[in-house]
Amino acid sequence: MLNTANYLVYLAFSVFITVYVSRSLSKNGLPFLVKAFGGDRELAGSINHLLVVGFYLVNLGFVLLRMNTEVQIDSLEQLIVYQASGLGLVLLALGLAHFFNIYVIHRIGKTAAASLPPPLPKASP
Repeated sequence: MLNTANYLVYLAFSVFITVYVSRSLSKNGLPFLVKAFGGDRELAGSINHLLVVGFYLVNLGFVLLRMNTEVQIDSLEQLIVYQASGLGLVLLALGLAHFFNIYVIHRIGKTAAASLPPPLPKASP
């Protein structure tokens, strides 16, 4: 019975954390993407959506692969330890995915900025 509760708690927390982090990154990252893509809000929105989908696929796939049916939970202490290690790995995977996305967006922004013409000199009053 504790094994079933363990898996349900693990899935609930993992999905909640993944959705919360994804929404936060999507909302707060959109202005960064708009700037990286030279003000093109439509392109930035599309890229933002693709990043969210990829984020869900990678992180929820990791969560599901992390579930281990060989572990027998016999006490509340084992349940807590299993949850802590499992959720710790999920958080680590989320953090790594976030930093990877930031790196990619940074590279895209640098490439886009390099292709822009040089700024015009300021006119003297």
